[in-house]
Order: sequence, then C-alpha cells, then structure tokens
Amino acid sequence: MGILIGTFLLLMIFGVPVAVAMVGASLLFLLVSGSVPDVVVAQRMIAGVESFPLLAVPFFILAGNLMNIAGITGRIYNFAVALVGWMRGGLGQVNIVGSVVFAGMSGTAIADAAGLGTIEIKAMKDHGYPTEFAVGVTAASATLGPILPPSLPFVIYGMMANVSIGSLFLAGVIPGAVLTLMMMLTVAYFARKNNWGGDVAFDWKRLGNASLEVAVVLAFPFTIWLMTLFGVSANVATLVAFGALVAADWYFDFSAVMALMAPVILIGGMTMGWFTPTEAAVAAVIWALFLGLVRYRSMTLRTLAKATFDTIETTASVLFIVTAASVFAWLLTTTQAAQALTDAILAVTQNKWVFLLLANVLILVVGCFIDTIAAITILVPILLPLVLKLGIDPIHFGLVMTLNLMIGLLHPPLGMVLFVLARVSKLSVERTTMAILPWLVPLFLALIVITYVPSVSMWLPDLMGGR
Repeated sequence: MGILIGTFLLLMIFGVPVAVAMVGASLLFLLVSGSVPDVVVAQRMIAGVESFPLLAVPFFILAGNLMNIAGITGRIYNFAVALVGWMRGGLGQVNIVGSVVFAGMSGTAIADAAGLGTIEIKAMKDHGYPTEFAVGVTAASATLGPILPPSLPFVIYGMMANVSIGSLFLAGVIPGAVLTLMMMLTVAYFARKNNWGGDVAFDWKRLGNASLEVAVVLAFPFTIWLMTLFGVSANVATLVAFGALVAADWYFDFSAVMALMAPVILIGGMTMGWFTPTEAAVAAVIWALFLGLVRYRSMTLRTLAKATFDTIETTASVLFIVTAASVFAWLLTTTQAAQALTDAILAVTQNKWVFLLLANVLILVVGCFIDTIAAITILVPILLPLVLKLGIDPIHFGLVMTLNLMIGLLHPPLGMVLFVLARVSKLSVERTTMAILPWLVPLFLALIVITYVPSVSMWLPDLMGGR
C-alpha cells in the first residue's frame, strides 16, 4: 500500500500527468508485489470503460463542441444581453445567465469557459471592465456547467456509485439555481461598489422579446402537461407542442428559442421515460446538428469535422483517465487502503454531519491536484461505503462531491478552468488565480447550503419520483 500511494504522490510532485502517475504507481506496485496476474489488470482496465453510461461522455462532449462551432454560443450571449444586460454590472450578469443556458447543452465547465468565455471576456474588456473581474466571473459561472443538467461528472459518479443518473440530473437543478442567485448577487455587489451601470440601455421592446422567448420555452412543457390532463397521450401532446414551437420560432424569427429548448428536451425526455441519460446525450448531439445544419445553417462540413476530431481527442484523454483510475482504485481496495481510511474516519467520528465536513475538506484538497474524472473514480469506492453506513443519500453526496471538484477546477496546480481562462484572457496564472479568489466566497456559501440542507438537492428527485 505504501509503494502504491507513495509512488503516486512522488510522480505527482514531479509534475507527471495524473493518469500517467496512476498507471506508473500501479505498475510498480504490481511488479514489486507480484501478487496480481497481468491478465487481471487488463480485465480491470477494460471493465473501467466497458459501461453503457460511459457512452454519454463522447456524445455530451460532441454536443458541446457542435454548439460552439454552430454559432449557438453567440446567440445565447445576445439573448442574455437582451434579458439582463441593462442591470448594474450588466455584462457580469450576462456572463452568468449565458452560462446557465449553455450548461443545459454542454455539461462541462471547460466547454463553457472555452466557448462562452472567449466571447464574454472580450466583450467585458471592450466595455471597460477590469480583466480580472471578467476572468473571475467567467470562472465562477463556468462551474455551473456540471451542476445543472446534463453533467459529465454526474454520469461518471452515477456509474461508479450505481445510482440513477437521471435522479442526479434532477438533483442538480435547485443547487444550480442557488449558485446562480449567489453569483448574480456577487456581481450586483461589485457593481454597486464600483458604481457600474448597465451596458445596454433599458429597452422594453428588447426585454419583451427576450422574455417572450423564455415564455415560449416554458410554454412547451406546460402545453404537454395541460393536454395530457384532457386525456391526450403524451406522445401526441409532445408532437403538437413541438409543432407549435417550430411555427412560433419561424413566424417570430426568435434568436435563441431553439437553443434554450435543449435542456427542456433533455430533462423532459428523461423524466417522461423516452430515453435514458445515455440516450439523452445522443439526443443532445442530434439537436445540435439540427440547429447548426437546418435551423441556423451555420455549420459546414469542415467545422463539423473539426468538432468531431476535437471530440475524439478529448474523449480519448477522459477514457484514459477513467481506465488508469479504475485500476488504481481497484488496487487501493484490494490492498485495504480504502478500508484503512474508512476505519480512520470512523475512529474520528460517526456523526454524518461531521463526516460531511471532513469529506468536503478531503475532496477539496484532492480536487486541487487530481482531474475531476480521476478524483470521482478514486474517491467513490473509498467514501461510498461510509456514505451508506452513515445514512447519507448517495445522490445528495454526488452533488456535494461534484461541487467540491468544480471548485478544485479553479485552483492551481491542476485547475483546468484556471489554465483555460489564463490563456483566453492572456493573464498570468498568478493574476488569474488572484482574480478568481473573491468568487470562491459565493461558491463556498453554496457548498455549505448544499451540504447541510439536503432537501435543496433531494426535493426535486423525490417530487418527480426519479429514485
């Protein structure tokens, strides 16, 4: 056990990529111990990626890439400007609202930061906002991606913890709303402190058009529900509502209604049992292709090929991490390292609230050093037995773990959002880190609420009967 963990930590200290460090530590342990046949290691590696839920990973990544190349990010940004750009600190509020919408399509913080972040930071700098403020709000809002459904970390966690991914998606809705509210209040505070006004003139027509788009999107599920009350089958009601939506979009020539429909289709489809979360990822790709090729006609074969190759590259790195982490986590379990940690924690406390505090600290520290997917793959087998033993709902714990790891994405030494935004904004990593620090306050406040008020996460899954 000492060789396994010690080698892993040593390789990490020397800057070896986390997946390579896990593979190297695992191989050295196997060579020294000689207790595990090579064929078993190969079987564990294959088992780590041979999972139907994992098929969602490449499709959600592809959906996010397609949304970027189809110009949908620009439409989302313009919609957010019309909706909240007139508020104090307008483009800061736009940044957050845009991330909320984009989160419903990409499911990843990095896609949000790289896609919308490029547009948002440039626009905020052009309007005179300090670069540090633009970077800070973009980084904080990017964490919404994996909290609001759909979410790649939820897919990995659901697979590892053997819980419903659909329930995890539902559980993220209200915490995502809490995070959004806290971030918007933070923007309002900075705007008042620095005497910033709105960035577009208040215009009833512009605001009315944006509000009408929201109303049309919300009317879609309401129409289906109303028709089913009168005995119309759900399938027929959906076809009628979708036809009405397409007609309204064609007649009024809305700028973002179809983009706003993505999360409604994904969550509604899973709730109504039309497709599983994995199939929802395929639906997201089909919807992105429909928008790019048919509705907006902004996608070409060249950009489509680029999105595909980018997806292959990203998926390969994610699945390599999953493979390496699955072997490493399995060895941690077989060497009783996981049991030793469990016994150590239980020796300190058997109170679930104290355990959640200790777990938060542990996951925050791990998230600063290890990739999100790898951290979930390693920590779930270790912490889940404790979670179940102490009577903590594993879906609630999935929200806690994911938010902790999202905060880790904003920290050196391995915070990927930190490095993406440093490159986009052309700031040093040090200045980018300092720009993000004030935004940790609303994130930590939201983490406390989500950790110690389980109903925030569990109310919607319980209401929808998704568990």
